[in-house]
This record gives sequence, structure tokens and C-alpha cells, in this order.
Amino acid sequence: MDSLEMMVPIVAMVTFHAAVFGILYFYFRNRNRERMLMIEKGVDPSIFLKKPKSNFSVALKYGLFFAGLAIGILFGAILAQNTVLDEVAAYFSMILLFGGAGLLLYYVIERKNDRSTNG
Repeated sequence: MDSLEMMVPIVAMVTFHAAVFGILYFYFRNRNRERMLMIEKGVDPSIFLKKPKSNFSVALKYGLFFAGLAIGILFGAILAQNTVLDEVAAYFSMILLFGGAGLLLYYVIERKNDRSTNG
């Protein structure tokens, strides 16, 4: 193997990691500057604090997601057995479909709860 061929993946990995680091660095630096300017102008710094999600909310999200994955695996097996569809395609499509449906259901439930608690 030529030394140039060995350098291509190394340079690609270094470039990728440098780009990710650069993007994150500029994001956090600019966010900090913006916050400092807002505090200097007299804006209340409590707006930067995120309200923590309840354990119920996190448990509901993961519960619906994993239930959706399980249903997806079940339907993938049924689809693979009863159709001419490729087994891998059947499993992946059903897992992604029902996992996403579980997350959408979580979103609907959370939005309904937010509306009822906020008035």
C-alpha cells in the first residue's frame, strides 16, 4: 500500500474531528458572549435555566419508544414471513416506523399535558 493511500483516511479523520471541534467551539463561545451581553444590558439570567423534565416524562418517552420498537420487530417478522419483501428491509422499515410512531405519540401526550398544566 502506498504511503499516500494511508494518509487519505488519516487526513479525513483529522479534518472531520477538527471541523466538529471548531463548530462546537464557535457555538459555545458565541452563546457565552450573547449571554454576557444580555446580562450587561440587565436581562434576568434566570431565562437561561432550563426547567427539568419530570421522571414521568422521561419514562413515558422511553417506554413508548421501546414499545414501538418491540411492535416493529413483531410486525417485521410477520412482514418477512408473509411477503416477498427482503427480511432486512422488512425488519428495519417496521422498527423505524413503529419506533417513530411511539415518539410521535409521546409528543402528542406531552403537548396535551403542557396545555392542561399551563392553562
